[in-house]
Amino acid sequence: MTELENRSQSSEEFLKGLWKENPVFISVLGMCPALAVTNTAINSLAMGLATTFVLVCSSILVSLLRSIIPKQVRITAYIIIIATFVTVVDFSLAAFTPTIHKELGAFIALIVVNCLILGRQEAFASKNKVGLSVLDALGMSLGFTFAMLCIGIPREILGSGSLFNMPLFGESFEPWIVMILPPGGFFMLGFLLLGFNWYTQRKEKNAKILDA
Repeated sequence: MTELENRSQSSEEFLKGLWKENPVFISVLGMCPALAVTNTAINSLAMGLATTFVLVCSSILVSLLRSIIPKQVRITAYIIIIATFVTVVDFSLAAFTPTIHKELGAFIALIVVNCLILGRQEAFASKNKVGLSVLDALGMSLGFTFAMLCIGIPREILGSGSLFNMPLFGESFEPWIVMILPPGGFFMLGFLLLGFNWYTQRKEKNAKILDA
């Protein structure tokens, strides 16, 4: 494989998670945190960064150990590796940002069973070298963080009249309280999925017209 082909493959592995195979908008993974903790932009960003750390670190370790881990216990081994890095994130948030740690609550621990993370270990990291595994993990986790912010930013603006806890409007603004409640997560995710699918179908239709 030439250097140009290597670069092309690396770019493809990184970029696919941002848009083409976005874990939330395309694969519909990680729905629990996407709906539960996106009532503010800060919580969305914190969950996205926590997931990024766990996914990248676990992908590195799984890729390094891919020829050592027996196939019969691979899922158990992946969960142990993921749980180790989740514990690091949990303790770090509790020590340095206790407010955010309290806001995220049990959803930090639930990163262990996030289908996005376990799925990337099984489908990619366990079958590829460290370099490609890191690019895949970064792309997928950044795509997840992007999706979380796409949900969290509008919810905070409409539901609290602020962005990253900074007020945006005057006292006359009437917050849409429903947007920071659980139903607001469903509404925002539904609108975003609708817009995402509409754009994707329109792009595919235009591509077919050009090919014709």
